[in-house]
Amino acid sequence: MSDTTTFADLGLRAELLAALSALGYEEPTPIQRDAIPPMMEGRDVLGQAATGTGKTAAFALPILQRIESGGSRARPMALVLVPTRELAVQVSEATWRYGRELRARVLPIYGGQPIGRQLGALRDGVHVVVATPGRAIDHIQRGTLALGDVQVVVLDEADEMLDMGFAEDIEAILDVTPADRQTVLFSATLPPRIATIAKRHLREPVRITIERTTGGPDERPPLVRQRAFIVTRAHKSAALGRILDVEAPAAALVFCRTRNEVDQLTETMSGRGYRAEALHGGMSQEQRDRVMGRLRAGTAELLIATDVAARGLDVDVLTHVINYDVPSDPDAYVHRIGRVGRAGREGVAITLAEPREQRLLANIERATSSAIAVEKVPSVAELRARQIETTTEAVRRALTSDDLTRYGAVVDELAPDGDVRRVAEAALKRFHELRAAEVEEADIPEYVPRDDRPSRERRHTTGKPGGRVQRSDGRKTRLFIGLGRSQGIRPGDLVGAIANESDLSGKDIGPIRITERFSTVDVPEAAADAVIAAIKQTTIKGKRPTIRRDRDQERR
Repeated sequence: MSDTTTFADLGLRAELLAALSALGYEEPTPIQRDAIPPMMEGRDVLGQAATGTGKTAAFALPILQRIESGGSRARPMALVLVPTRELAVQVSEATWRYGRELRARVLPIYGGQPIGRQLGALRDGVHVVVATPGRAIDHIQRGTLALGDVQVVVLDEADEMLDMGFAEDIEAILDVTPADRQTVLFSATLPPRIATIAKRHLREPVRITIERTTGGPDERPPLVRQRAFIVTRAHKSAALGRILDVEAPAAALVFCRTRNEVDQLTETMSGRGYRAEALHGGMSQEQRDRVMGRLRAGTAELLIATDVAARGLDVDVLTHVINYDVPSDPDAYVHRIGRVGRAGREGVAITLAEPREQRLLANIERATSSAIAVEKVPSVAELRARQIETTTEAVRRALTSDDLTRYGAVVDELAPDGDVRRVAEAALKRFHELRAAEVEEADIPEYVPRDDRPSRERRHTTGKPGGRVQRSDGRKTRLFIGLGRSQGIRPGDLVGAIANESDLSGKDIGPIRITERFSTVDVPEAAADAVIAAIKQTTIKGKRPTIRRDRDQERR
């Protein structure tokens, strides 16, 4: 279809077109143009589309198209499975808005909400259920969620659901739905596990792939400036504060690895004067809802969260995404930074990398084919210059105001001899002191890597008794390691094991490639035998690995 396709061209009923017009929707996004027609024909759909591409409307509108006007519904005709509570609420609210003219009954069911309210709504009858897999299974086992009349099942963010361990729940839910149902699967990535589910449960699906886009008729990639700072662990929180002071984000999402790190960093940033809020799996749903409400209302400016807690979040006010640690999986990095840079607005993605994490940063660059600029943490002088700049901008905006004349008498009183410049300087000083953060005097130490010039001799032992010392001539050898993603192996595990068991540093190791069942890693040719001997004597993630030179490389 052409880029000038309208919602009316897609054959949607008048009630849906009226709702879309009232919501200000003008033209369908690519995923909507490509997915709505086959869904309305009853075809199964396998779609690869990221958050922010408009896929909720892509599956919600064809579902609502099936609703009989004025008809009540005793049992659901559509089931949408999503990975998180937040996404369940968002999808439910959007579907209800689209179907308002049809009096569509849409019910989100998820853990953390009183089950009595859900039971009452299910008894009264609903058209569409939007559920997290765990709570859907709970209702199925209670006999309160009858899926015998379901015509459409949607798996939204399927890769996230699998990452969160819902594979068995999804299979159990699909097993109790009609065999002739229409099945639609959307996922940001299509790993082998998704392909397996699609092959088992989708019938000759229409395959749709949509690149990450910003929406609207003039589709362009998200405008995301990617930057990184190399900082030691001891200075990370101070560096984050300094960077935020200079960046001055309207709203930022900061990712941490653990709940404890989230809580500690939230406390630290609150102590620096930021309105910081924590979000992690240890919080109740009521607490999570309050946090999200404060962020959307603008009363919080930093949301510090774990990956799991932030899954499914779609917050328009975000200007910055910050990785407090480098994600070990490039896909996780892509998911994170995709939350900014939408709708033509520029977003900023910042990563704080410890020296040992630089290899992970390089892996992300290779996997995403994008450059991440490594910069120095702003100095005290740069921060002060930035603060003066923002003060100047604030005063410049004030100069356009129409109500300045009422302050004329104050100027006359303070400058009886006409020394207005002196008065302006004093006023600016006071205004700046009131609005600018206190600047600590010490600069954050810059990380200086070891001298890595080619002329320097780098020594590695052979790992054998009495082995001779060898020089690295820059050549590398690829090693095969019989552990992969299915054993929970991440790049950091391999780097740590090799660096701990040999004389190599993290900078010597890589590139690294991890598949489902095995991994490959490049090491200096001169150290290959030593690494093989050392790793054979140790364990990685509690497992003793098979390790050898990669045969494919030897054949090449």
